[in-house]
Amino acid sequence: MYRVSEMHWSRWGDPAKARPVSDELRGLVEAFLGPVVERPSVELAEVELAPVALSDEHLAALGALVEREHVHTGHEWRVRRTRGKSTPDLLRIRAGDGADAPDAVVRPGSHDEVAAVVAWASEHRVAVVPFGGGTSVVGGLVARRDGYAGVVALDLRRMTRLLAVDEVSGTATLEAGLLGPEAEELLAERGLLLGHYPQSFPHATIGGFAATRSSGQSSAGYGRFDAMVLELRVATPVGELALGTSPANAAGPDLRELVLGSEGAFGVVTEVTVRVRPLPERKHYEGWRFASFAAGAAAMRRLAQELPQGRGLPTVLRLSDEAETAVNLASPDAVGGGASGGCLMVVGHEGTPDQVEVAQGRTAALLADAGGERLGEEPGTRWAEGRFDGPYLRDSLLDIGVLVETFETVTWWSRLDELYAAVKQAVEADLTEQGTPPLVLCHVSHVYETGASLYFTVAARELDDGVAQWSRTKRAATDAIVASGGSITHHHAVGRDHQPWLEQEVGPVGVELLRAVKERVDPAGVMNPGVLVP
Repeated sequence: MYRVSEMHWSRWGDPAKARPVSDELRGLVEAFLGPVVERPSVELAEVELAPVALSDEHLAALGALVEREHVHTGHEWRVRRTRGKSTPDLLRIRAGDGADAPDAVVRPGSHDEVAAVVAWASEHRVAVVPFGGGTSVVGGLVARRDGYAGVVALDLRRMTRLLAVDEVSGTATLEAGLLGPEAEELLAERGLLLGHYPQSFPHATIGGFAATRSSGQSSAGYGRFDAMVLELRVATPVGELALGTSPANAAGPDLRELVLGSEGAFGVVTEVTVRVRPLPERKHYEGWRFASFAAGAAAMRRLAQELPQGRGLPTVLRLSDEAETAVNLASPDAVGGGASGGCLMVVGHEGTPDQVEVAQGRTAALLADAGGERLGEEPGTRWAEGRFDGPYLRDSLLDIGVLVETFETVTWWSRLDELYAAVKQAVEADLTEQGTPPLVLCHVSHVYETGASLYFTVAARELDDGVAQWSRTKRAATDAIVASGGSITHHHAVGRDHQPWLEQEVGPVGVELLRAVKERVDPAGVMNPGVLVP
């Protein structure tokens, strides 16, 4: 049985996995970034919260809807559901700033209880923030307070049932509060899997995957989460929204797309029906070396276009640039020696033994023809074993005054090189101007026939105000993304952080469409106010 550990209140993930920076790593960091300074977090009890704004009558009414034992106003409950897990979120909470804490944490146990709370909140003008695993990195869990009687975090973690499995059709219906590992464990008992593994997988929920249009590390083989979703059940302030009645139809626009990526701004996802597949009998990961990031990306494009999804494309396909290869993913021996440089590509195949053997052969022939050097299983296996551990290192570096943050984008293959260069240059220039020259790493981990994503990791010495420092750099990076034809987000969602650029992404008519939907399904504006919709 999967062991559920509540996320650390001021760090990422399982508290038991937190580790101090080793002397060796500290030396490496100082060689790249200069001297570091200890920056410890305050204690949980020292986080400052505003008094609970909700009245006793409000709390009693909520207790009548979900039972009083599932309505919490204690200090620790509120702190643990304050914001998400972006670096600015953590910098604020580590400094003791709990200004965005909800007034109460409400834990419904069913769709009907969610619907009742949402309807009550609309009537009494109480803001509702749907809360699953709390893994948002774009400000998606910070509701606007002005004009509201209070803010409720609607915690869905009591809703963890596998509701139905249709083995003939290959579908399963899951409650929204299931964590990724819990869902996979329940499906595995039936010999099935979902196959959605974002880095947040151990702590993010099924509902969160849908609400943010998540994309997992096995997206090349299994697809994005939104492509897996067949049906949705949503509780809105004006009633239930049930979407998806067949594998495909022409009954007007696909309204599921209004919910996928909506981040709780229109309602609360309570149930998701997804496409599932048989458990793979074999998993095989290996590494390939390419002389440059451009050469590796060109090879990925050939794979995506000549062996597209469902017709031989690897399950996992990931390419690190020269800096990320050297620093994070591979030892010098794994990429052909420290002097030779190069970029590491991780390739993974899953399926029956015959399927894996055939797919490996096709992939290997194409990658070798594109100039790749096969490195064997060790680099791929090492990546697979540590694929969810990156955020723990981020938090350890925060402890010694190193600001580490990530962001991502996506574009057409024809613009990938230009976008990569422009964004890296913008980040390096901005942080250097602030007096903290950075280390900028990048990888591609999601590919399509027509384009690919770019995922950047940035490390720099933290200034006295790390939030302001990163906010300025984030603006520079996003401006460069938009100017170079990239999307403001590939899978992190919009939240509050990307909202200033949303109109440039969807246009003024697109913004009006979002506002119109918001006004009709959430007339009181209580659903995650301030998030997504400008």
